[in-house]
Amino acid sequence: MNADAQLLAALAGVVGAPNVLSAAGDLAPYVNDWRGRYSGRACAVVRPGSAAEVAEVVRRCAAAGVPLVPQGGNTGLCGGATPADDGRAVLISLSRLQRIRAVDPDNNTLVAEAGCTLAAVHEAAERVGRLFPLSLAAEGSCQIGGNLSTNAGGVHVLRYGNMRELTLGLEVVLPDGRLWDGLRGLRKDNTGYDLKQLFIGAEGTLGIITAAVLKLFPLPRAQAVAWVATADPATAVSLLGFLRDRLGERLSAFELIGRAALDLVLEHIPGARPPLAEVPEWSVLIELGDPDAGVRLDELLEQALADALEAGLIADAVVAASLAQRAALWALRENASEAQKIEGVSIKHDIAVPVGRIPVFLERAGEALRQVWPGVRIVAFGHLGDGNLHYNLSHGREAENTAFIARGGEVNRIVHDLVDALGGSISAEHGIGQLKRGELQRYKSAVELDMMRALKQALDPQGLMNPGKVL
Repeated sequence: MNADAQLLAALAGVVGAPNVLSAAGDLAPYVNDWRGRYSGRACAVVRPGSAAEVAEVVRRCAAAGVPLVPQGGNTGLCGGATPADDGRAVLISLSRLQRIRAVDPDNNTLVAEAGCTLAAVHEAAERVGRLFPLSLAAEGSCQIGGNLSTNAGGVHVLRYGNMRELTLGLEVVLPDGRLWDGLRGLRKDNTGYDLKQLFIGAEGTLGIITAAVLKLFPLPRAQAVAWVATADPATAVSLLGFLRDRLGERLSAFELIGRAALDLVLEHIPGARPPLAEVPEWSVLIELGDPDAGVRLDELLEQALADALEAGLIADAVVAASLAQRAALWALRENASEAQKIEGVSIKHDIAVPVGRIPVFLERAGEALRQVWPGVRIVAFGHLGDGNLHYNLSHGREAENTAFIARGGEVNRIVHDLVDALGGSISAEHGIGQLKRGELQRYKSAVELDMMRALKQALDPQGLMNPGKVL
């Protein structure tokens, strides 16, 4: 029996033989990413059922010098959960860690294992009249461990923050197999370094998250949603300030959608309908929420939008009159990525700049790209309320698009250099993975990279945790 076979037999003894997959057909769903961009090979997929089993799997792989690739729902966009092509790694699927270990309404916390889907966490919170506010289009399949490992954001960062701000404690298996229990539901704890922040956003390169203490909030019992047409991104930024002044913390989402994105949704998503009489060049999707069911948010929003119309901040608007209409408006926004996937391959960017610089970015990036590629199609949409845009580029004709995609490095240089000049980030919420590893070297300072490498060396001196990602 060779070394690989011996290791797999040992791992089967830990997790049970049915949870060690090595046949090519069984591995395929795990070694290909959602976008179809990355494909790798693995020695095996191992599916532990508890944190203790994860720790023992890691300990045995570390002793054998075998690389490890942790994976949640495999919904990432940067290849962060796809193994290398050498076939050496053991891929650890966290999908069997599905328990909600505790819900504490008094402390407004919930303890979820890493394999819980985001939708399952939402349901557990709602059963006790609470909200877990992270909201993503992939909530039915993405898992909490992946959300933490990429520091996921979504549509409600404006009001509630991203995963860093929504997490109080973690349980993590370290690269040597030790299990760190940091599951403390405390909002104040100044006893040394805040170790959980090392692992949030680290994409499994420093350890494997197995559970987390998550913050809960009062469940919004009154909601209002509107779709509005605005002249341009600069006017949309002014509208954001106007509504925040008028509506305060009730404003929970403020999403910008360019016409190209909306056109793709209307073309490719069954049942999608234009929200307004005319398709605007720029739209904003607005959501309000309040825990008081008696508050007439629709009336408050209608009045605020009437005042915005008088102030010249919007050209048209519709306020959803039912739950079905709210869902239909949100579907137009949430299906933008899926519609673009159906349309074909594009060069995707997940960027962030200070909110007030979004219009400058859009204007300068568009001008620079069209000077080189006059027919470029710019599909821009995203979370204007927190300064995060998805900025995706392609050509309308297939032959031209193939040539355009081949020059992705040049495209990225134009976009990312501008983002950097505006004080922004080349990755707002999708992570680095394999996709942006080279870009990170260009835009992080030497001091930042040295600190990151020092952390990696200290925690993972063998370099076995998710190799080839981030650094």
